Amino acid sequence: MRTIITGAASGIGRATALQFATKTMTDESPAMLLVDRDAAGLSSIAAEASSGGATVHTFVGDLADPMVPARIVTEAVARLGGLDVLISNAGVIHMKPLVDLDADQFDWMMNINARATLLLGRAAHPHLKASKGAIVATASSAAENPAVPLGAYSTSKAALVMLIRQMAAEWGPDGIRCNCVSPGPTHTAMTKASYDDSEARERRGREIPLGRVGQPEDLARAIHFLAGPGAAFISGVNLLVDGGLSATLGNSKNSAANTIAQQ
Repeated sequence: MRTIITGAASGIGRATALQFATKTMTDESPAMLLVDRDAAGLSSIAAEASSGGATVHTFVGDLADPMVPARIVTEAVARLGGLDVLISNAGVIHMKPLVDLDADQFDWMMNINARATLLLGRAAHPHLKASKGAIVATASSAAENPAVPLGAYSTSKAALVMLIRQMAAEWGPDGIRCNCVSPGPTHTAMTKASYDDSEARERRGREIPLGRVGQPEDLARAIHFLAGPGAAFISGVNLLVDGGLSATLGNSKNSAANTIAQQ
């Protein structure tokens, strides 16, 4: 399974790299190109992922640069000999009310959280068409539920969900499956300020039907499923991985402001 994983240095991306490194879906050994801005973090996850026999390459780049996605795909195809799966996981967040948000901040989030998947997908399209491959993007439960003060984040993730649905419609005839996973409250580098505190984490967990805050591995398993043969007839789906939180939004204790999902 020849795979690109962006945002691979930490959180959901790191867990996904380890999931793909240890859980093969074919008789072939897994081969990956891991992408992030964090060179040190990439080196660390590459060493860990390759320790079990996976072939791992790295690419340090900023997906805010519109020239980078095509270079990532070119590098992956050259290194891996083709492409089966694109995991577009990299994302950014900025807390600011819409009335205080300037255009540059809005564009930055839209460019990384949505446009990068478009540019990666377009560059990967001929290779995924050849392999009948899959795209999985990391969106957010905030794509479907407004979260204050994350208006630009919610908007960018909603755009990503629709982009993936559009890709599924347009590229399905080429044999390319396109899906999203949407994390709910998840303990990652983005949320460590909130969830490193065990009491705060347990208090948040009590608001979630399954009784806990999510872990990166919960998302990694969902991504692995959507990328693999078990999801061979699934496309255009946004899979909520939030412990059932979205199903409880009508309850008084769960306000929209408490649905923030960060990766």
